[in-house]
Amino acid sequence: MAERALQQIISQLKSHPNAPYNEASKLLSKGKLALLQLKAVSPSPSTPSSHLALARDLYEAGALFSIRAKNAEAFTRYVSQLQPFYELADDSESGGSSGGENRNKVTGLYLLLLLTQGRYAEFHSELEALGTRARGNEEIERDRYLGYPIKLERWLMEGSYDRVWKATKSREVPSEEYGVFSEILTSQIRSEIASSSERAYPSLPLSSTKSLLFLESEGAVVEFARHRGWIIRDGQIYFPAAEGAEDGADDKEISQMVIENTLGYARELETIV
Repeated sequence: MAERALQQIISQLKSHPNAPYNEASKLLSKGKLALLQLKAVSPSPSTPSSHLALARDLYEAGALFSIRAKNAEAFTRYVSQLQPFYELADDSESGGSSGGENRNKVTGLYLLLLLTQGRYAEFHSELEALGTRARGNEEIERDRYLGYPIKLERWLMEGSYDRVWKATKSREVPSEEYGVFSEILTSQIRSEIASSSERAYPSLPLSSTKSLLFLESEGAVVEFARHRGWIIRDGQIYFPAAEGAEDGADDKEISQMVIENTLGYARELETIV
């Protein structure tokens, strides 16, 4: 009885992926009660494989609904609940009805969450764990879900913010759930570009800064500048002397390179538009 009810709940969740989060939460709670009755809340050697598959499907659905609702805390809980099921699947090679695609989707989203929260050590630990079950890093990077956050992290570390921006605004975004992080990444990119600008130049034209920060209007630039404590005068933005400016010319050269690359991409984008 509980197994059939759980199957129906999972079917409802999958057939209505954009249902309101409060409705999905009610179904998920009922599903967890059914799992409790089946003694499949967490895996054990005695848990039937069909029950393991249902539990994994339910938790994966919960993780995806949580991300769509921008509930990072709930998403992280579901990822923790899924981990022992994934580990058991690695050991026994037992597959669930969702196969590997949802696993990679959820794992990729978790990597992206770690990236946007600046938890780089955990990001790389997760990558190492992935490497132990994959045939190599190339296989991981070829996967559309796993490869996306890996590329973004690499470009962020290189200062290739134009490539990150392009990736968050194009068909490269693997799914709707991944798009949730685009706004967060955009905000981080702007902050990094702003810091590079302060290190590289004493001032920049207001019009250039608009393109540089990928902002829609000069009014948005003015608002951003006020938050950063920048001075605007006669169509020019003046940056306050950055702390640590005496650290050397290398940082300034790198910052200038970042700005020039980003400006070049922004101008190309404006030409296309």
